[in-house]
Amino acid sequence: MDQWHVLPLPEERQDEGMPALLGWRKMRSPQLQNYRDVLVALPPSYGEGHHRYPVVYMHDGQNLFDPATSYAGDWNLLVTLAELAEEGVEAIVVGIANKGSFRRYEYSPFRDPEHGGGDGDRYLAFITDTVRPQVDRDFRTLTGPESTVVAGSSMGGLISLYALYRRPEVFGGAAAFSPSAWFAEKALIELAASEPPPAGRLYLDVGTAESPVLVDSVRRLRSTLVEAGLHEGEQFSYFEDEGADHHEAHWGRRFRDALPFLLGRKVGRSEGRKDLLPVSDAPTNRLTDTEVPT
Repeated sequence: MDQWHVLPLPEERQDEGMPALLGWRKMRSPQLQNYRDVLVALPPSYGEGHHRYPVVYMHDGQNLFDPATSYAGDWNLLVTLAELAEEGVEAIVVGIANKGSFRRYEYSPFRDPEHGGGDGDRYLAFITDTVRPQVDRDFRTLTGPESTVVAGSSMGGLISLYALYRRPEVFGGAAAFSPSAWFAEKALIELAASEPPPAGRLYLDVGTAESPVLVDSVRRLRSTLVEAGLHEGEQFSYFEDEGADHHEAHWGRRFRDALPFLLGRKVGRSEGRKDLLPVSDAPTNRLTDTEVPT
């Protein structure tokens, strides 16, 4: 535990009942030959007993908990996790920071001639063979695939669904928020068409105000998964967020529904909530971002 340090919570998120936040500065990846920060949010009840908890591994870790470290506003997960804990849904969330300009390379196993990609399998090996064993050693985790989830948005959504296909012995659930299914000439959709559907639970979504190219690709991905035999119900959940664009606040709000689904729990849905929507002057659809084609 020597490498984990307690981090201060953002000033506006220091209420009683919030998760504790710890960080490991510059965890080394032997698979990728680089370093990055890893954050861990512990459930509010973690210090009260000896219970073990499911684990959610999430990409873009610097965007999850603190607006000061986020690209364009954070997911507000500390508040969401505290709310879910009040409803009896608790999990350890591991946020793995991205590497900036290398993000597209690490978050896709497919090579796009214009945007890069191709290191996705090595990035997944970093999560499963380096980060996960360390987390299991240092925290009270439930280690089976039925209790291990991978989640992310945009390119992070792409690699999360890919992980469900390629590492079913590790991940029993995946959340793909607004996944970049258009990337590398829709290689993710081709994968879904050519292989049996993943065995674990899958949450898939998109906002209707996102790039038309992205929305169309996610809808095609959903149709392909259904044609491959994955039917909506206990194993597969698909949601279109009316009027939502490509922004962390929307993904964070929808996370409140995704996590209970992936853990097999039922709580009240959050479609009508307005408290987590972006403020009017926040950057939203990021049309200059190569992950959001126009």
